[in-house]
Amino acid sequence: MKLPSGLAPRKVIPVLITLGIFLIVAIAASLFGSSLVDRITTVMFVNVIMVLGLQIFMGNSGLLSFAHVGFMGIGAYASALFSLPPDQKLMSLPDLYTPFQDLQLGFLPAVFAAAAVAAIFAAIVGFPLMRLADTAAAIASFALLVIVHVVLSQWTAMTNGPRTLFGLLKYTDMWTAAIWAFIIIVVAFVFKESSLGMKLRASRDNVHAANAVGIDVIKTRWIAFVISAFICGMAGAMWAHFITSFQPGAFYMSMTFIVLTMLIVGGPQTVSGTALGVLIITVVSESLRQMENTLGMNANFPFDTVGMTEILLAIVLILVLAFRPGGLVEKTELGAGWAKRRGRLRRQTQPETTDESLAGTE
Repeated sequence: MKLPSGLAPRKVIPVLITLGIFLIVAIAASLFGSSLVDRITTVMFVNVIMVLGLQIFMGNSGLLSFAHVGFMGIGAYASALFSLPPDQKLMSLPDLYTPFQDLQLGFLPAVFAAAAVAAIFAAIVGFPLMRLADTAAAIASFALLVIVHVVLSQWTAMTNGPRTLFGLLKYTDMWTAAIWAFIIIVVAFVFKESSLGMKLRASRDNVHAANAVGIDVIKTRWIAFVISAFICGMAGAMWAHFITSFQPGAFYMSMTFIVLTMLIVGGPQTVSGTALGVLIITVVSESLRQMENTLGMNANFPFDTVGMTEILLAIVLILVLAFRPGGLVEKTELGAGWAKRRGRLRRQTQPETTDESLAGTE
């Protein structure tokens, strides 16, 4: 059966492979995993949402962004404000402004409202930032992350300041996170093949040529920035309703390092590579953490092992940047190369088949 041009095998197969890998992981964790495995898998699926949100902008535009972890933090705190029961707000946020004290939404409305808050903030601050490029854009995004962190740490009435915000209801489980991760995987693939995604990649490859053919580079970047902020805000809300208590520091340097490592190791220019990077770094980091804890409990070990996981992950990141800067899945999506070769082979053999059939008719 011939697929429509928009559903060519080279576009569909990578989606199915990526979804298949994570579906197998979810089923295996559900059937054979312990409570620890369930927790790790749930966080991994939330990270898939977060990192793909960043990939939609960074992978297609080529602009390094540190700010997206800040959008995740905005989503987490906004979701708490929208979903905490009024009596819990009196304990968790005693100085909360009056209009928010009786406000309570369900889980999904709170998640989407929180994501919208992150997107609106990105829309306001993002337009001037999209005029920057290369080093200036990266530094500006880092400055934006610092601003968000300071506001979350000091706005006591809305976030409880540097203290732990507690009392959120636990709505996010492994399958909830997995289903939304599957949806975002499809969204990321659709965005990549959309006209907006192609315009964004054109500006990444040659901004002057993109401007010359009539692409509004600033507007295109800005729209992608807002979309990615919405997805990162959603990831923050999902994470908040799984952890149920957190501090502003959860959305700062450590999270930024992990997210960027997942993106860069997997391959920022491919959706399947980005998702695979999340899976690989999750497995590696959790294995290293178990080893770090085991060695830390060994009294005969010659030195302290605290921070060993981060050090080794940093070494992995440096090695990938040095020897495979495009990531493990650099430019071609998983399975797309095979589908393309198969299609080319079919086109080459079709004329011969037609000639043979005509000769047989004569």
